Amino acid sequence: MPAKKPSQPADESDPNSIPTPVEATESSDEIHINIPVVANIVKMAALQVDGVYSVGGTFADGLWETLGAKKGDRGVEVKEDEAENYLIQIHVEMRFGVSIATTAKIVQQTIREQVEAMTSKGVAKVEVFIDGVRMEQPESAKKSAEQWEQQPHTD
Repeated sequence: MPAKKPSQPADESDPNSIPTPVEATESSDEIHINIPVVANIVKMAALQVDGVYSVGGTFADGLWETLGAKKGDRGVEVKEDEAENYLIQIHVEMRFGVSIATTAKIVQQTIREQVEAMTSKGVAKVEVFIDGVRMEQPESAKKSAEQWEQQPHTD
């Protein structure tokens, strides 16, 4: 049986051990996610929800575009509060026949989950503005529109 080592008081270090740093060092590395990137995440998350017809695309968004807003930013506004949590506003059009209130709550939840998962930052508020209700276009109307766009211009 090997001989026991004499025990040392807790405040004395073992002379045979390698010292390890006890204090955690602060890293100066930072990651910054631009607001338009977050706005794009918001838009894509909303469009994944069944019952959402479109994001933006209203008269107000046309006005924003003439004032210089980017096409991808239309219908979505993202800000940060004092605690650096996101404050989100989104304008959507719903498909005809869906429960607007239920779909809007799902939009809020989906946006919150996606933004928090992708940015590792909190979302303090998600406001959903319903700007309209649209019918799904019949397939025959879609094909007709595609054919019209493909016709050569003969003027």
